[in-house]
Amino acid sequence: MVNKINVAVDGPAGAGKSTVAKLVAEQLSLLYIDTGAMYRSLAYSALESHIDLQDSGAIKDLLVQLSIKLVNDSEKSTVFVNDQDVSVEIRTPEVTRSVPIVASHESVRLEMLKRQRKLAIGENSILDGRDIGTHVLPDAQVKVFLTATVDIRAERRHEELLKRGFSSNLDQLKEEIAKRDELDATREVAPLRKAEDAIVIDATTLSIPEVVDAIVNLINIPVSQD
Repeated sequence: MVNKINVAVDGPAGAGKSTVAKLVAEQLSLLYIDTGAMYRSLAYSALESHIDLQDSGAIKDLLVQLSIKLVNDSEKSTVFVNDQDVSVEIRTPEVTRSVPIVASHESVRLEMLKRQRKLAIGENSILDGRDIGTHVLPDAQVKVFLTATVDIRAERRHEELLKRGFSSNLDQLKEEIAKRDELDATREVAPLRKAEDAIVIDATTLSIPEVVDAIVNLINIPVSQD
C-alpha cells in the first residue's frame, strides 16, 4: 500500500456507510474513523445534560468539554465519552433524531472537522459521514458516495434496530429518513452532496460484501500503480 491513503465514504442516512467502512478498514488494515459516532456522542451528551439542541453556543461549549475516543478491534467498535463507554446509548432512536440538529451548528462542525482531520493525518484511514469528501478530507485519494433508495435504507435500519433490541416502526422510519435527507442536503454548513470526483455506488440491490469489494477495488487502483 502507498505510504498514506485517505478514503472518504459519504452518503445519506442508512446507506450502510459505517458497516461498509469498518469492513474495508479491517480488510486493508486502515484506521476506521466513525465520524457519525462523534456527532452521536455529542447529541447523547446534550440530551443527558438537558441542553437545548438548538442553542449552538451551549452545544459548542459542551463539545469542548467532551473527550470522544473511538476504539476499533476485529470484533466491535467502542465509543468513549470522557472515558465512559456509550457505544449502546448513542444508537437509540432518540439520539438518532437529535443528531441532525446538533450537526447543523457551524461552530460544532468546525470543531468536529478539526478533530477528524487530526485523527486522519499521517494515517492510512477511512472515514464515513456526509461531508468527508467535500469538507473534512477534500484531498482524499479515494472518494465514494454510497446511496440507496429510502425504502431500502429504512428496511435496513428497521432490522438493525430490532436486532439491537429497540422497538421500530418501518413507516415512521421511512418518514424520518426522508426528512433527514432533506435536512442534510439543505443545511447551510457543509450540506450533504457528492464530491465532484467521488464514485457513486448505489447499494439498493447490492449486498454488504459486494459494496465492500467495490470500494476495495477502488482503493487498490492507486495502490497498484505505485
